[in-house]
Amino acid sequence: MSVISELIRSESDGTVSFGDYSLPAKAKLDNFAHTGDLYKVKTYKDITKLERNGMFVYESVPGTAVSGFCADEGAVRFQVEGPNDAQITLELEAGTEYDILINHADAGAMKTNLGGKLSISVELDGENPVSVEIKKK
Repeated sequence: MSVISELIRSESDGTVSFGDYSLPAKAKLDNFAHTGDLYKVKTYKDITKLERNGMFVYESVPGTAVSGFCADEGAVRFQVEGPNDAQITLELEAGTEYDILINHADAGAMKTNLGGKLSISVELDGENPVSVEIKKK
């Protein structure tokens, strides 16, 4: 997969891909239209952040490349890669419990805080994308 050189793009399956962890300096793209929503991405080696319609969606520290990102009422699914392990924060439904699958393996359940934020750590090796699925219980 590797980096998304155009910072964000629509995929033929209706998902979005975004992020370029190889950039030494921050780059951003605003007002990217996808399925009736406007996205903003900021990305570089230290952080990758995605907003939809002005609202926080995804953040990773350090920066990552995300492919096939899809969020609906019951789940968030994507593949992520980067040169180092990453801390990923997602905006979900506040005070709700979610099952977490990493590379199709059960990583347990977590409850979002009052702000709806859920943070997970993902081990990345710089070569192989890691599948992440977070499903509402």
